[in-house]
Order: sequence, then structure tokens, then C-alpha cells
Amino acid sequence: MTCPDVWRLSNGDVAVIGRNLTDVLATRLPDGVSVGADERVVVIPRSMLVAAKPDIPDA
Repeated sequence: MTCPDVWRLSNGDVAVIGRNLTDVLATRLPDGVSVGADERVVVIPRSMLVAAKPDIPDA
């Protein structure tokens, strides 16, 4: 079974597993936002981000 996830990498960056919706959302991005050739638009459930919030540092 697969599921969304978010975790901190050893270098401090954050990795996210979610649904790749680049093809669906790339043409509907907010003004000034673009997706680079090596980037993807990844969607994660709001409930997952809310649950992770206590573990996300302010700085």
C-alpha cells in the first residue's frame, strides 16, 4: 500500500510523497509560478500537512 508522506532529509531538506498532478495543474498555476524541467507539482492531503505541522520548525 502506498500513501502520502513527508520527512526531513539528512541535509535538512524536506521530501514529499504525493500525487503527481503536474500535467493537470501546470496550466493553472498562480501568476508568477512556474514548474522547472526537473520539478513536479505534487499534491498532498491537507490533513497530512496539518498533522505534520507540529513537527515543522518555524525557522
